Amino acid sequence: MNFDLTVEQQMLKKMMREFADEVVAPGADERDRTKQFPVEIFKQMSELNLMGLPFPEEYGGGGGDSTSFAIVVEELSRACGSTGITYSAHISLGGAPLYLFGTEEQKQKYLSKVCSGESFGAFGLTEPNAGSDAGGTKTTAVLSDREWVINGSKCFITNASYASFLALTAVTDKDKGSRGISAFIVPTDAPGFSVLANYEKLGLHSSNTTELVLENVRVPEENILGKRGEGFKQFLITLDGGRIGIGAMAVGIAQAAYDKALQYAKQRTAFGNSLSQFQAIQHKLADMAMQIDLARTMVYKAAWLKDHGRKFTKEAAMAKLYASEVAMSATHQAIQIHGGYGYMREYQVERFFRDARLLEIGEGTSEILRNVIAREIGC
Repeated sequence: MNFDLTVEQQMLKKMMREFADEVVAPGADERDRTKQFPVEIFKQMSELNLMGLPFPEEYGGGGGDSTSFAIVVEELSRACGSTGITYSAHISLGGAPLYLFGTEEQKQKYLSKVCSGESFGAFGLTEPNAGSDAGGTKTTAVLSDREWVINGSKCFITNASYASFLALTAVTDKDKGSRGISAFIVPTDAPGFSVLANYEKLGLHSSNTTELVLENVRVPEENILGKRGEGFKQFLITLDGGRIGIGAMAVGIAQAAYDKALQYAKQRTAFGNSLSQFQAIQHKLADMAMQIDLARTMVYKAAWLKDHGRKFTKEAAMAKLYASEVAMSATHQAIQIHGGYGYMREYQVERFFRDARLLEIGEGTSEILRNVIAREIGC
């Protein structure tokens, strides 16, 4: 087994480390406070040809791989979780369904805009009563005069305020259960389409989280994404790839918490010694270092399997589940090592803790992921 990154991946990691430290990190606390979306950061990323990184060059992408995508997400998230999740969703939820299931015409028309950064990528799946039970989708699409008429609502949708269009799921054949769900490409400026960004969140304050309301929204018949009735299967495939991104995001946040905790432990003295000299603190830091390395390796393994065309559902679920729980543990311990200062915003670890909490919920809760893993191992 070769655990070395390729020369290109090493160069990308170095570039992203510098970009995260010099461009993303300096304003992260202020963006968290003001809930400002990082538009300027993504303009610079567009100029670096990162917005379509894992997609083919023929659509304006970077021709990269899933490991490269994970590297970018990790480094962005190490500096700012909101920026990390914005990018992860842009690629894995916004661009990936268009690439995987779109016609050539759809890819040229829509995926190219995602790759250029002209439109942020977004995906409308979750509904008020259809989260983990996504097969319980209530949004409907009825074919009338060669147009799909869509009615319903979606919730907790990332990036939609900055998307010119997005893919979303709707029931086209209500008597077929999950096999009656289809996916559609819908312009966000279509009459009857409303994007509402009113959520008050625990963390990830400068990411864009929205509600979608569709009232008799009409799109051409050819705007169906993939085949009719295969929307449920398509979003399961989409989420497999998305879990690599969330796993990488978790690794980045955990790494940031560990770095801060290690630095603080070396600087802070108590009872005549630095905190890093106490075995209790050493064990916390050792566990954090071990768990973060394991989580990163799991994310890279899932990405490697995906890039080699091999089945990766189980590995992506494991990587996302383990990495998200490591992120929660690492941020918790980072606050504990900081003591009272860890509870203060000035020391940043409380932001990491707040941002990490979503990772055990989004793109498959920890409970659902354990179900996925159990199914994949033959239970």
